[in-house]
Amino acid sequence: MKTTNIMKSAMAALLALTMTACGSGTAAGEPAGNESEAGKTVYKVAVVKQLDHASLDEIANAITAELDALAEQNGVVIDYGDVYSGQNDQTTLQQIGSQAIADKVDVIIPIATLAAQTMTAAAGDTETPVVYAAISDPEAAELTGISYVSGTSDALNTELIMQMMFTQNKQIKKIGLLYSKSEANSAKPIEEAKKFLDENGIAYVEANGNTNDEVIQAASSLIGEKVDAVFTPTDNVIMAAELAIAPMFAEAGIPHYTGADSFVRNGAFTTCGVNYTELGKKTADLAFEAITKGMDGLKDYYLMDGGIVTVNTETAEALGINYEVLKDFGELVEVVTTED
Repeated sequence: MKTTNIMKSAMAALLALTMTACGSGTAAGEPAGNESEAGKTVYKVAVVKQLDHASLDEIANAITAELDALAEQNGVVIDYGDVYSGQNDQTTLQQIGSQAIADKVDVIIPIATLAAQTMTAAAGDTETPVVYAAISDPEAAELTGISYVSGTSDALNTELIMQMMFTQNKQIKKIGLLYSKSEANSAKPIEEAKKFLDENGIAYVEANGNTNDEVIQAASSLIGEKVDAVFTPTDNVIMAAELAIAPMFAEAGIPHYTGADSFVRNGAFTTCGVNYTELGKKTADLAFEAITKGMDGLKDYYLMDGGIVTVNTETAEALGINYEVLKDFGELVEVVTTED
């Protein structure tokens, strides 16, 4: 998968060269695609990641793979060009959104909250369908009740993650909460975690960061606080730094419980949550429905099932943890650390 990074306004003008102008553009309630290429109907799609990291890459790869499969199954052409990355910068995302609308795409598929919010705003005048992926709290993100918007939610079962912690170690006295205040995805699960810990009389320490260096510093502070475990929800900023902080936690003997399997594949201890490959596939299916049948039949959003416990066996070994008890929380998937 190629990724186009638009970091300067001058580069925005070059975006037109990266997507062939074969789509007619469509309002939310109408099916799309009347032009043909070699006798086939052509649909034009813009896939937009909020930034580059393992979780969003996994979703983007699943989306494009499913779009390819749908094109073959239905005898059509789905032109998604390059997968764009906003580099976690709203100005860059706005440039991408404006270009997608100018190119008259049939649907925009943004991945993560800021990307979804920005693409929804960009599509407001034309009501071009927006089908987002991996929004933890669509209502809080103000992405519900909009006729041209739908998508998939990876809402986290925070209480279940808390229960996993205390099942694994009944002697926990203090929890570290590591997240970014800039991430809308983190607000609700962090509040849920605090409520759970308060009700159970467990101390907690909060640490925040908005850049990799700040996240590393925040992780160091939690180690200094001698927390017994760390919890991070589906936070894109923390995920981008996971490869750096995972060895720090492992060396300190602190298990990192997270909101997505991509963290675990980058070195965190475990999660129980959504399979992002399945989420990406579902998102692509919804986007195809939006451009072939219109948005009228789609819900505000679709909540993905969890029930998959992912454990990093290398991290578990470094921590000296027997993770067999986690089988009671869902299907157990064992992984090792990769940089993908």
